[in-house]
Amino acid sequence: MTAPYPPRSTSEPSREEQARALCLRLLTARARTRAELESQLAKRGYPEDVSARILDRLAAVGLVDDTAFAEQWVQSRRANAGKSKRALAAELHAKGLDDDVITAAVGGIDAGAEWERAERLVSARLRRENLDGDQLRVARRLIAMLARRGYSQTMAHDVVSTAMRREVERRRV
Repeated sequence: MTAPYPPRSTSEPSREEQARALCLRLLTARARTRAELESQLAKRGYPEDVSARILDRLAAVGLVDDTAFAEQWVQSRRANAGKSKRALAAELHAKGLDDDVITAAVGGIDAGAEWERAERLVSARLRRENLDGDQLRVARRLIAMLARRGYSQTMAHDVVSTAMRREVERRRV
């Protein structure tokens, strides 16, 4: 009588194969920086030389690209979360990216673009606010909303003041 399944291989996958499989699993969920992958490999006890070889290979085939990751991150977080240049730089820094990569990724955001994005965020919220009541409370809430997204206190105050004046005038007409 023969066994229904072929005998299992006695050789286990090498540490390098295991590390590569881990990286590919992590990259399947979402794009990651080299530093994030290095951290995950170190956390699981993979030697630095194994990690370096795996990550170099993944970078060579284009699966790990910190510059592309940073550009995509900035575009996505600006569009979806309305983050400021300063907040985006902090997020990228927390992801382990080099200062040169961060500077290049956020370099296209100028003060005018920051102002316009802040105005759009405030306008969207302001339309839903009741300005017949406590306008100071509304202004504080809007300034705090911008501050949480990384906009400077000065810019937040100026944008909110301008937007509230415009909205009050619009509602009077």
